[in-house]
Amino acid sequence: MEMLKGMALLLLALSCFSAFSLKAPNGQKAMSGLANAAVATFLVEALHKFISGNMLGFAFLGNVGNIVGGLGGVASGSLVMLALGINPVFAIAAGLALSGMGILEGFIVGYALSFLVPVIEKYLPEGVDVIVGVLVLAPLGRFIAEAVSPVVTITLNQLGEMILNASNQSPILMGLLLGGLIKVICTSPLSSMALTAILGLTGLPMGIACVACFGGCFANGITFYRLKLGSKSKAISMMLEPLTQADIVTANPVPIFASSFTGGALAGLSAAYFKIVADAPGTASPIPGLLTPFAFNPATNVVLAMVFAMIGGIIGGYLISTIFVSIKAKKESVNMIQA
Repeated sequence: MEMLKGMALLLLALSCFSAFSLKAPNGQKAMSGLANAAVATFLVEALHKFISGNMLGFAFLGNVGNIVGGLGGVASGSLVMLALGINPVFAIAAGLALSGMGILEGFIVGYALSFLVPVIEKYLPEGVDVIVGVLVLAPLGRFIAEAVSPVVTITLNQLGEMILNASNQSPILMGLLLGGLIKVICTSPLSSMALTAILGLTGLPMGIACVACFGGCFANGITFYRLKLGSKSKAISMMLEPLTQADIVTANPVPIFASSFTGGALAGLSAAYFKIVADAPGTASPIPGLLTPFAFNPATNVVLAMVFAMIGGIIGGYLISTIFVSIKAKKESVNMIQA
């Protein structure tokens, strides 16, 4: 029951973000800003705080990662407004007022204030609009963030705890389901880094997400190659960062998402079996997913988990691509007979 509740709530959260991205005004641009904020903050935190600092002993880099990791709200508020075409002065002023706030609060503030800025620019003289704008947007943004923060915190904490409890009670099954789902999100225009950062995933669920994103990338590469969805360079780019090939993904969603889920599920199974944990939210992407677990687990366990995750990704990609290669061959045969 815990597992069903956790997956149901995760799917609900994913559905909300998907609906926002597709239906809200400039939803995709705003989500792009959120994804960029996750990269700018949590990726730096994961690699420099946990790897360069805690693991390798570079105190300066560790301090940098620690500082940057606490600025998710600032980055999110500013980058969402910039993605929506807002004057950089307004975006930075509003973002700086969000120090100490979470990445989702920053996203809400950035999106909400993007509707107010055009009104200020329309009705105030040039020059005056900048002065009034920064003096109004900074406190207003902070007020909105503090108003929504309690609800956001309670909701996300409950969701994160439920997923963690489900993972602890049924690690193997959760590895399959969560691994597959996170890799699909990683491949879609939504950002798995942003989602895991928003949810604050830690422990085994975050470990599953990291390993799934790494192992599942091999499924994507094989699918691209065997279905001839692009050049070899595009297949490599898809493996390293799926968002770079969003146009191909949206044009071929069924085979790509099917291979992503299968490869990610098998990779997640590997993470669950080797009990890979990660306490760095927002690192669900192929490269960070490969490196981050080394900061929290014995190196031997991580290497074994990654090797089996890679094998799982390859198997998943080969199986799914074989199905679609066969379907494509049958269609071509039928077309030749009809011709």
